[in-house]
Amino acid sequence: MEKEPDHMTQETVYSVCPHDCPSVCALEVERIDGHRIGKVKGSKDLPYTDGVICGKVARYQERMYHPERLLHPLRRVGPKGSGQFEQISWDEALDTVAEAFSRAEQQYGAESVWPYYYAGTMGLLMRKGINRLRHAKGYSNMAGTICVGLSNPGWQAGAGGFNGVDAREMAKSEVIVIWGTNVVSTQVHVMSHALAGMRNGAKLVVVDPYHNKTAQRADVHLALRPGTDGALACAVMHVLFREGYADWDYLKRYTDEPEALEQHLRDKTPAWAASITGLTVEEIEAFAHLYGGTKKSYLRLGYGFSRSRNGAVNMHAVSCLPAVTGAWAVEGGGALFSVSALAKVDTQLIEAKELKQSGIRTLDMSRIGDILTGDSEALCGGAPVMAMLIQNTNPMVVAPESAKVRAGFNREDLFVCVHEQFMTETARMADIVLPATMFLEHDDIYNPDGHAVLQVARQVVPAAGECRSNHEVISALGQRLGVKHRSFEMSAWDILDESLKTSGYPSAQEIYDQRGLDVSTPFAESHFLNGFPHADGRFHFRADWASMGARAPGMPDLPDHWAVTDETSEQQPFRLVTAPAQNFLNSSFNEIASSRQKEQQPKARVHVDVLNRMGVADGERIRIGNAKGSILLVAEAATGQHTDTVIVEGLWPDEAFIEGQGINLLTSAQPGYPAGGAAFHDTSIWLKPDSGH
Repeated sequence: MEKEPDHMTQETVYSVCPHDCPSVCALEVERIDGHRIGKVKGSKDLPYTDGVICGKVARYQERMYHPERLLHPLRRVGPKGSGQFEQISWDEALDTVAEAFSRAEQQYGAESVWPYYYAGTMGLLMRKGINRLRHAKGYSNMAGTICVGLSNPGWQAGAGGFNGVDAREMAKSEVIVIWGTNVVSTQVHVMSHALAGMRNGAKLVVVDPYHNKTAQRADVHLALRPGTDGALACAVMHVLFREGYADWDYLKRYTDEPEALEQHLRDKTPAWAASITGLTVEEIEAFAHLYGGTKKSYLRLGYGFSRSRNGAVNMHAVSCLPAVTGAWAVEGGGALFSVSALAKVDTQLIEAKELKQSGIRTLDMSRIGDILTGDSEALCGGAPVMAMLIQNTNPMVVAPESAKVRAGFNREDLFVCVHEQFMTETARMADIVLPATMFLEHDDIYNPDGHAVLQVARQVVPAAGECRSNHEVISALGQRLGVKHRSFEMSAWDILDESLKTSGYPSAQEIYDQRGLDVSTPFAESHFLNGFPHADGRFHFRADWASMGARAPGMPDLPDHWAVTDETSEQQPFRLVTAPAQNFLNSSFNEIASSRQKEQQPKARVHVDVLNRMGVADGERIRIGNAKGSILLVAEAATGQHTDTVIVEGLWPDEAFIEGQGINLLTSAQPGYPAGGAAFHDTSIWLKPDSGH
């Protein structure tokens, strides 16, 4: 990087991390000469962040000024996927997109256009503003099932709403359980607060299928088989009732059917769960006694363990633990999954909700492969998708069944516009590519999730090159398509300001100036001491799955192990977990040289005993596969996981794989229960030595 001149001006400005992580970090950004960023650090103004950020965001300067960042609109001039593009003007690009959308609408109806987005930014306007165009034009709706389609119903089935215990209470806990999330790699602030508790004598338990970086810091690691969390939770509750750890006063006051639960769990013994989870009876008993031995037991639930077909059932079962012991009633006890609902920002203007039309089909984003290849059921019996606008996501890498996704994008009759920061795999399949701003180049609002502070960020530096924000692109397209709605004429800041005021909050500038607005609830509310947000005010052991989705029939109403996962077989005797990498966030940051260097290369983490049986040494190639295809990877010898469990960390670019095929070639798009959701960690596979070497 070239040296800055000696006369440069330098100041520190406030911002907010937009990336798909519950930490929603407050940031201090070094601004140089008013147009360039320097160092990015965590801000101490937000107690949850407390000056800490992950290594990915600390290196953001490398991402902002990457030589391969998209800076100009492009039109494809070669075959799809060839990467052959020519630079064009914004007017020409937007006119082309508007004409393609109009042509699809005229020939196949408005539902043949499918705006597609997800969590590449978590800002409310830059993420959800695409829905203004959708609603105004009657384009197909989208079910956002990639991340929370399984976890949210699982939590809501029991607790009834999204509130929970402040992570800082871990400092007062005696037992901290991190279940189904590798927070050292994916949410460093959880680990920071857990360490505060450990310094005060708390024991840390990590429940996860492999000995990841969080498990390495734990006092106890319970390495269960993927998709068996419900069985472990049931066996623990069996012991809690059997050994007198269940708080019957709490149960009778705050829960729905404790007697039915106790009776139901009579045969869910540690021996029963051991045969399912692969844990020993002794491990299960010891964990139950540790957890039940104090009400100051803090349960931090992640998203990862819900990403199997039975994920909602597993989430519900685990969430029952603090209700059985009454841990909710004390400081340092209870649970946290998400407090995202505490900020009630009215997105009516952001999404132009009053324009939403009834009767428009909703397409499942996780089934994009089925949808683009013409599956009638996935298309809800309607018209084919003929045109797409894609923002904030890279489905060619992120979505399951990637071979089918690729086949869909290869359709010559499909028009695709991708608004992106880099030439991702999805952008390479596009007809028009538009350069997008990064978060420091636009304004937005950021909802809380792992903490309870609503934040506003202002543009820090001018947009690079010809980059435009999501809001600018949606507004320009709306105007070209004849949309009449005032939001298409408003600035981003004015929409944010009005949305906050309409919601009963201070102005955007006031929230920005005070470094966020605390929307947390008092102790009694965050611990549900005034009741849970079900109609009866009670935590529900008996789940009403039918109220949550059409795929509910057959789901167990009381906590259980529900055996609907992609089980191992003689042909496919292993289970694959596609876990996050520390230096990537979904497919973001995988374009950064320092991130790639730290992660080295895609690897299959396989138990050392399995590799020895196969005659494969650590570092040699191994092939993994199933009926969907196979991938050649480098083997990494591992312990701390079951012999039938295989881990592949990170969503790497396709080019990083030996044969150019990413890990989601093997995962299934079959929707989970009760309302859909991608089962990324629910895949049976086979392993073979590389026959070519």
